[in-house]
Amino acid sequence: MKTSMKRVFIICEGPTEKEFCKDVLEPFFIEKNISVQMPLIKKSGGGIVPWVNLKNQIETLLKHDNSAFVTTLIDYYGIPERFKYPEWKTACKELNKSKRMSILEKGMKNDVAENLRNRFLPYLQLHEFEGLLFSDINVLKSNFPVSEIKDYQIFEKIFEEYPNPEEINDRPESAPSKRLLYHLKDYDKVVMGPILAHETGLTILREKCLRFNQWLENIENCS
Repeated sequence: MKTSMKRVFIICEGPTEKEFCKDVLEPFFIEKNISVQMPLIKKSGGGIVPWVNLKNQIETLLKHDNSAFVTTLIDYYGIPERFKYPEWKTACKELNKSKRMSILEKGMKNDVAENLRNRFLPYLQLHEFEGLLFSDINVLKSNFPVSEIKDYQIFEKIFEEYPNPEEINDRPESAPSKRLLYHLKDYDKVVMGPILAHETGLTILREKCLRFNQWLENIENCS
C-alpha cells in the first residue's frame, strides 16, 4: 500500500530561491514521496523581513495544514541585527559560521509556538544561495567562456580556496553574489542562478555544501 506524500512548505527569500526549488529540489523530493510548495516571504513578496513577520508566516502555514512541515530557504548574509532574529547576539559571538547558523536556527525553532515547532525545520543558507554556484567551476566555464570571465585567475582561485563554497565570506564586497557579478559578464541572478544550480546537479551540491546537504536530509527524514 502506497503511503501518502509528505507535504513541505519551503518559504523562499526571493524568486531565485523559488526557481531553484521548483527546478532542482521539487523533482528530487517527488521521487522521495514528498510534495513541496514554495511560497515567497509573504510580507515583502521576496526579500528578508524581520523575524516577527517571518515567524507569523511560519506559524500560519503550520496551523493551516496540521500535517505539513515548514522550512526556510533564506540567506544569512544581509539579515540586519534590527530584524531581531532569536539568539542573534549570542550567535554573533560564535566565530565558526556553521555553529553560528546552528545557534540561530535553534533559536528560530524554539521561538515558534511549542505545539507547532516539531514540524518546523529552520534553515539559513550560509552565506547566501549564490555560494552553491561555486561548487563546480566547469559548469560556470561551460556557460561563460573563459575569455569573458573577468580576472579569470582570481576567479579560479576562489574554487581552490573554498572546497566548501558555503564558506565564501560575507563581507559586502566579496559575498558570492558580488563575486559572480564582478567576474561574469551579463550574469543575471534570477535567470542564471537556478540554471547553473541545475547543471551542477544535486549530487555535487550535496557533496560540496555540507550544511545544504544536512538540510535536505532533515527534510527527507521529517516525520
